[in-house]
Amino acid sequence: MKVRFKKITIVAERVLQEQVVELLKRHQVSGWTAQNVTGEGSRGLRASEWEGSNVQIYTLVPETVADAIMEDIARHYFENWSVVVYSQDVEVLRPDKYQHP
Repeated sequence: MKVRFKKITIVAERVLQEQVVELLKRHQVSGWTAQNVTGEGSRGLRASEWEGSNVQIYTLVPETVADAIMEDIARHYFENWSVVVYSQDVEVLRPDKYQHP
């Protein structure tokens, strides 16, 4: 049976990975995936190799959890950090793997 969830994608400065993962855990996500990414955005390319790559973190959650995560990311990081967060509708099989207590 397919169930509709939201895929949350967070692109942030690498130094924020642990903090963002802790934020996700506070929202009781059942899992997440991270990878190093590079790119160019409104702030241009990264200034130096010292800054390193960005991290992109994904998680699948119900819509209400997605909204709360996105609000928390905006509140904690948008003012002082280079962070982007967005959501997409996805359909998952085995929804019990993504259900939250």
